[in-house]
Amino acid sequence: MKLTILGGGGFRVPLVYGALLNDRAEGRVTEVALYDLDADRLGAIAKVLAEQAAGVPDAPAVTATTDLDEALRGADFVFSAIRVGGLEGRAADERVALAEGVLGQETVGAGGIAYGLRTVPVATALAHRIARQAPDAWVINFTNPAGLVTEAMSRVIGDRVIGICDSPVGLGRRVARVLGADPDRAWIDYVGLNHLGWLRGLRVDGRDRLPELLGDPAALGSFEEGKLFGAEWLRELGAIPNEYLHYYYFNREAVRAYQGAERTRGAYLRDQQAGFYARMGEPDAPPLETWHRTLADREATYMAANREAAGVGERDEEDLESGGYEKVALALMRAVARDERATLILNVRNRGTLSVLDADAVIEVPCLVDANGAHPVSVDPLPYHAVGLVTSVKAVEREVMAAAESGARSTAVKAFALHPLVDSVAVARRLLDGYTAAHPGLAYLHGQ
Repeated sequence: MKLTILGGGGFRVPLVYGALLNDRAEGRVTEVALYDLDADRLGAIAKVLAEQAAGVPDAPAVTATTDLDEALRGADFVFSAIRVGGLEGRAADERVALAEGVLGQETVGAGGIAYGLRTVPVATALAHRIARQAPDAWVINFTNPAGLVTEAMSRVIGDRVIGICDSPVGLGRRVARVLGADPDRAWIDYVGLNHLGWLRGLRVDGRDRLPELLGDPAALGSFEEGKLFGAEWLRELGAIPNEYLHYYYFNREAVRAYQGAERTRGAYLRDQQAGFYARMGEPDAPPLETWHRTLADREATYMAANREAAGVGERDEEDLESGGYEKVALALMRAVARDERATLILNVRNRGTLSVLDADAVIEVPCLVDANGAHPVSVDPLPYHAVGLVTSVKAVEREVMAAAESGARSTAVKAFALHPLVDSVAVARRLLDGYTAAHPGLAYLHGQ
């Protein structure tokens, strides 16, 4: 079975390959094709993968290419993890937004819109290419903004594209751990959009354990989301929000923390990864050790500005474990390729799951996965406060897709202006001016 990784020179590719090395079952991936525009980055990651595979019998064969058609030909699965504009683009997204006093995070607010406007045209073109070169392939999308990009690609290849994210899984595992429950046996009642969802229950043996957690202030304050949001606010919500909702619920504090930081997250990662790839070009660099050291630092500093805004300090060691997007991807591939039925939280088309959204809107919910793909399960309706956020942000995503299709500058302005974290049409116009000046990839936006 062949897996093609778009963005194959990306820093997190060894996580995916490491998961594949641990899969010894029949029908596993035997060939991995890395595709990237940057041959040097491809070479660096190929070195890391070669050291990972050393001594592993029948490790999946790895090829690296800058030829997209070659990479896609014969693929059973395509993993999309591209970054249009690179980390320099992410740093610019943050910088332009902060100059206007609004959030520039890569998936939330103005930064997410700018990133989406750059990425949707590229992702749509990739979807058309996949449809031609590998029409039977399943596409696993991790490209951010993940929900928006998955929906854009689904307009070309339908339900054969499925979006993944490690945030809901990581949240569920942390909540289960605090409750002393086995996360692999727990049913996680989670619903929303990508980076905009809520854990509303955690059922073990048919019993919802979340009320127990909400009634224990000490337990609520013992894990990442409890520290970020505070026990009182979680009790008021009656749910545990995805960590990215900190940008909404504590927006002023988050913006101030970003403005006061020595470097934004994008600038930090840009500099850190530049150092990693430069080091990998040196003949004496130990590939796997260099990668592990860089990864550890990256995880420890995740959402540092938000923790500073909440006054909670460094991450605890047990909170450093993510949901493991590579494990989600592997479980998804297994379920589809081998008809090994699984329940996973995924980004899929709504199909009537949430009545407040149309059938084609991509949402993030638990899904039953089998050889026919991912099927969202029925969920309880959203409370009104969540309906407001979900429908507003989905409206913004639709305007981003419309702007990407039409090239209309006015539609792009509308996308910025409608977002809950952009508080002025005038600011929206200035944001678009700033982003078009910073990003050559937005030159397609024209007219009024």
